[in-house]
Amino acid sequence: MKSRLVVLVPFALMMFSAGLWTPTVALEQDATSATTVQPTADDSAWQQDLEAWRTQRARQISAPDGWLTLVGMEWLKPGANSFGAGIDNQILVRAQAPNHMGVLVVSGGATAPSLKTDTGQQPASGPVTIQLAAPAGGFPPDLMLNGAPAHEGPLVLNDVTPPMISWRGVNLTVLPRGNRFALRIRDSNSPARAAFNGLNWYAPNPHFRVTAHWTPYDPPHIEKIPTGIETTLDLPAPGIAEFILDGQTLRLEPVIEDREGKTLFFILHDATNEITTYGDGRFFTTGLPDNGLTKPGTLTLDFNRIENPACAYTRYATCPQPPDQNELPVALEAGEKEYLQ
Repeated sequence: MKSRLVVLVPFALMMFSAGLWTPTVALEQDATSATTVQPTADDSAWQQDLEAWRTQRARQISAPDGWLTLVGMEWLKPGANSFGAGIDNQILVRAQAPNHMGVLVVSGGATAPSLKTDTGQQPASGPVTIQLAAPAGGFPPDLMLNGAPAHEGPLVLNDVTPPMISWRGVNLTVLPRGNRFALRIRDSNSPARAAFNGLNWYAPNPHFRVTAHWTPYDPPHIEKIPTGIETTLDLPAPGIAEFILDGQTLRLEPVIEDREGKTLFFILHDATNEITTYGDGRFFTTGLPDNGLTKPGTLTLDFNRIENPACAYTRYATCPQPPDQNELPVALEAGEKEYLQ
């Protein structure tokens, strides 16, 4: 080897001086040494697609109706629930808004009406009505209800398009949560949104993009997913995804959250939580397995697309918690890190 180096080095220097050689690898390595693997066209396309997805996610988080605008979520109580920026209201709107915006009057019981929530859960039935009433002195100018000038009367409690009261950049939405109602308050001019400086990610790493074997449940079952407000979500669990990572065989059970049933939703906890990532777990979504939900097949799990739940950005969100079977003993050093405010 020494005689070869004696010949190669002067030759390399001569070629470099002549501009005929760029020293990407200075000298030959032993045959047993590791070699550099250049990215393929597929790898480059994957990384470009991932970066585009991450850019879009940052736009969603910082949008005028994104999670950074959430400044309150208050439970509605039986009777009158006045709301506005004045401290004498039952519900305080922490935003630049009129002192007295309106009153939500809950009557007929303490349970939600018979309708399905956005998670497929069926709240308890009951003769509940919620009416919007004007405060003393009338509604403030520019107050809107579902995009039209606000008026007194019962709200149409439709979970697909829940009733929204708005005043300029402040939006208040009446939402069912379990067998109760909450008023979600957003402010497009919130301090959190104004201070947004991007999301915090692990560098893209193909190691955390794996192919999983899909085994369907026969029959599928309903999984009870706990939430941070001590309720449960009853979501369909169609099967199990099994994969190998760092020499370990691991399993994750997704649920179906979207109404059309076209994606799988994974709620998981791994060894990075509370260290470099959000403490209560993270989420990611995939398409369906190659042979559909009811037949064995495969699907790609790209952990580079793991994202934080809404609760990582605001304490006023309601977030599902990872079920016990999705507690992974490995560190998924991929995807979104803990949000830095």
